Amino acid sequence: MSDFRVKTKARAQFVDITDEVNRAVAAQQITTGLCNLFVPHTTCAVIVSENWDADVTTDMLAHLQRLVPRDGGYRHGEGNSQAHILSVMLGTSINIPLEGAKLKLGKWQGVMLAEFDGPRERTVLVSVVAAQRTGSK
Repeated sequence: MSDFRVKTKARAQFVDITDEVNRAVAAQQITTGLCNLFVPHTTCAVIVSENWDADVTTDMLAHLQRLVPRDGGYRHGEGNSQAHILSVMLGTSINIPLEGAKLKLGKWQGVMLAEFDGPRERTVLVSVVAAQRTGSK
């Protein structure tokens, strides 16, 4: 397992971390298998989304903020209930297959850290499990 840090610059934003994840995967020297990404935080998430057109993530963020408004009359005293709710909705972990020691993503896909309570420094944990070989004795 390895990890890396991401510094966010806004209260809510998507940060493309695909390159950092691929570097962490390559360092583990497993060419085929499964990569698990996990953020040990309760106010951010990790997702796979389009990373070619920035308007996609801009639209997603705007819609999420309309769906779960920042000032929604929440009881949590820290004022970041919106961030907690959005983190749970999107999720704090994902699994992505590996091929050739890289994430096997679609042509337009990238891995994003979804920040909802920034700016902060976040940690992304990267675990890689090698594929099992079957059929040979």
